[in-house]
Amino acid sequence: MSDLWSLFLSAAFVDNMPLALFLGLCTFLALSRRTESALGLGIAMTGVLGVTVPLNQLIHDGLLAPGAWAWAGLPDLDLSYLALIAFIGVIAATVQLLEMVLDRFFPAIHAAFGVFLPLLTVQCAILAGSLFMVERDYTLAQSAVFGLGSGAGFAVAVVMLSAIRARLAYADLPDGLRGLGIAFVLAGLMSLGFAAFGQMAAGQ
Repeated sequence: MSDLWSLFLSAAFVDNMPLALFLGLCTFLALSRRTESALGLGIAMTGVLGVTVPLNQLIHDGLLAPGAWAWAGLPDLDLSYLALIAFIGVIAATVQLLEMVLDRFFPAIHAAFGVFLPLLTVQCAILAGSLFMVERDYTLAQSAVFGLGSGAGFAVAVVMLSAIRARLAYADLPDGLRGLGIAFVLAGLMSLGFAAFGQMAAGQ
């Protein structure tokens, strides 16, 4: 259990998708203007990563990995070259299901996402979660924890950024720093802060 907890904390803070690995910055910056939309994005990312990473682990190990078809008398069959297509298909189906649920039960959150909700299908941070899972050879339990941790870390980061941007909305900033300019500066400063978690983990 302690190993899974360590993996969750590492995925959330040490390997933070937007601030340590710089993945998913498009929606990270675009939906961090208001705290409500940022919170919705964080919940959506956590849900999608928490579902797709373990599901893709089952598909990879059960169907695509070398030797996965040994039970059928095909021990040399290797379908790992189909992993990218399969992962994107699972992510697309999950995002579509999420969009239907939000549209039916949470129309305000659905409206806040606008065109960005369908774009979660090609969100690099979501696909990266499954690719990291394969590269690091995670088990099903580790994949689920890693997916939830990555989503939680994304949620923490985007909500923090949105809260700071909300406080600076009426600040007397230079013209060049207004809007996305200050968002990039803030993201850079937050990234330096999150880099400290990596140093702490390396020192253990």
